[in-house]
Amino acid sequence: MDKMFAFLEKYLMGPMGKVSTWRPVRAIVAAGMASIPFTIVGSAFLVLSVIPQAFNIQFIIDLWANSFDKIQALYLLAYKCTMGILSLYFAVVIGYEYTKIYVEEEGLNLNPLNGGLLAVFAYFLTIPELAFSKGAISAVTGESTINGWTVGGDSLTRLSTSGMFTAILMSILAVQLYKLCVKKNWVIKMPEAVPEGVSRSFTALIPGFVIAFVVLFINGIFIMFGTDIYKVIAVPFAFVTHITNTWFGIVIIYLLVHALWIVGIHGATIVMGLVNPILLANIAQNVDGKFFAYAGEFTNSYVTIGGSGATLLLCIYIAFRAKSEQLRMLGKASMGPAIFNINEPIIFGLPIVYNPILAIPFILAPVVSASIGYWAVQLGIAGKAIVQTPWPTPVGLGAYVGSGGSLGAFIVAIICAVAAFVIWYPFIRMYDNKLHKEEMEMAAESAIS
Repeated sequence: MDKMFAFLEKYLMGPMGKVSTWRPVRAIVAAGMASIPFTIVGSAFLVLSVIPQAFNIQFIIDLWANSFDKIQALYLLAYKCTMGILSLYFAVVIGYEYTKIYVEEEGLNLNPLNGGLLAVFAYFLTIPELAFSKGAISAVTGESTINGWTVGGDSLTRLSTSGMFTAILMSILAVQLYKLCVKKNWVIKMPEAVPEGVSRSFTALIPGFVIAFVVLFINGIFIMFGTDIYKVIAVPFAFVTHITNTWFGIVIIYLLVHALWIVGIHGATIVMGLVNPILLANIAQNVDGKFFAYAGEFTNSYVTIGGSGATLLLCIYIAFRAKSEQLRMLGKASMGPAIFNINEPIIFGLPIVYNPILAIPFILAPVVSASIGYWAVQLGIAGKAIVQTPWPTPVGLGAYVGSGGSLGAFIVAIICAVAAFVIWYPFIRMYDNKLHKEEMEMAAESAIS
């Protein structure tokens, strides 16, 4: 086990620790967190439209047909204006947060609001579809495309979750160019008497021109070769998305998350922060009729039930069945948070970090529960995710609501929790006996003294 920890520290903790400090990664993670309220709000309104199918009771179907269905076009705007334009939110937040990081860490005279707006500007420059023909570049026009702007799904096609990776890269590029202009002093400085809002707008003027020239130049070259920035970016990220949507890819993801936890790094924040854009894109495509098993809150519905390591039933077990007084007290203190998928008390209280006895089930249990969840959805036993649920939603309920009312999803989530505990059981029994023996020896020593 010492060799294993040394290996993880050298080849995993070191590299991933560096990745977690990268400024673009921190900005992307911040964007993912900032998008949570919007995705949940939008999904809450989407739930209204799927309730009749979820319950499949004639009374409810008739009730909805005479009430909510008549105003569906109105209330679904809340979904279309969240998930339908999610890439736009990502661009704003990444531009803002990335700029803010440079301000705080390098003391540059940048304005985070300008960074956010310039990021949106750079992203929007990639949205219209253009074509090169007979020596001229013109806007594409078609059945669903007007002057290059293609409408599809719930909004402009390239504003939806399919444009997430373009938004990310364009935002990073925009902030880098903005930073370059400020460092080179390519900005218009106004007198101190000029109001701050006016001064700020002129500060962004030259960076805006630079961003426009750079993005248009790159996009123009691609257009002449029959493609554009958006399509070029989609190629490598489509490959990454494909890998993460396989069973093997999912196993690797959760192995990384929990291996990082073992050596003291919050694996969920780093790894899932990068994976969440894919999960959001997949759930949006599920709503549009496609099928992705790995979507939405798959992690907290089937994998990390009770928190990282799938420790919900473990908490309940040690609270009532552990011989060790230490474990019983920890279990009772951890049960409440565990119901809502929060288990830092267990991770650091048992502890699981750097614990050779508990490292194996901590890594193995979520891999097994993820496999059960993935194949259950893939084989149609549990419904695919179509609703984004809050991550603290208790076991079973999150899977049920997230799948639009699939009873199979509820049952599979319970099975995942039980399967995880079956893996935990022999290890926690051994650890409990060890601690109980130590407590008895300490009590005996105290009695003698």
